[in-house]
Amino acid sequence: MSKKPVIVFEGIEGTGKSYHILNVSKYLKKRKIDHIKIREPGGSQNAEKIRKIILDKKTNFNKDTDLLLYLAARSENLHQLRTNFGKKIILIDRFIDSTIAYQHYGFGVNLKLINKINKYLLQQFDVDFTFLNTVDKKNMIKRLNSRKSLNRYDKFNFKFYQKVQKGFLLLAKKNKRKYQVINSNLDKDKNKLLIIEKVKELI
Repeated sequence: MSKKPVIVFEGIEGTGKSYHILNVSKYLKKRKIDHIKIREPGGSQNAEKIRKIILDKKTNFNKDTDLLLYLAARSENLHQLRTNFGKKIILIDRFIDSTIAYQHYGFGVNLKLINKINKYLLQQFDVDFTFLNTVDKKNMIKRLNSRKSLNRYDKFNFKFYQKVQKGFLLLAKKNKRKYQVINSNLDKDKNKLLIIEKVKELI
């Protein structure tokens, strides 16, 4: 595996993925290891503009519009991703599998369509490893309630998130060698160490 891998952090709302990607970034900074950290939707200047539209609580897009907006944001990020591909470690907060889990397993958008557009956009850009963070209903609700503000994707019913999480787990099952499932219901410091140890292996 490349010593400059692309590492993705996935999971539904309230799983702690953003907390863990930040910890990994701090770990790499401390050791002066070149890396970039981005999020989806968002990342680049134009993608952040699209993020605001997607997550605005007042918006009510249909599922196809949602898909195309997410992919438009990804398109805006790809120049930065390709420029750093193989040169720096790339950390991504949500990526391809989020699109499949949310848009296909959650909303029922055609999987072939998602894969076709992703293939067109990504070309040779590929993910080396994914940390999938999972959470139960009780902890998810508790964590969302502690947030100062909620976006549109924080406010779906739990049955929707269950479908999405099951979708993530199916993707992890198909790609066992490239996935590590992190149970975020457990002690976060232990999970932090678990993730850092795996990152050490990857780099």
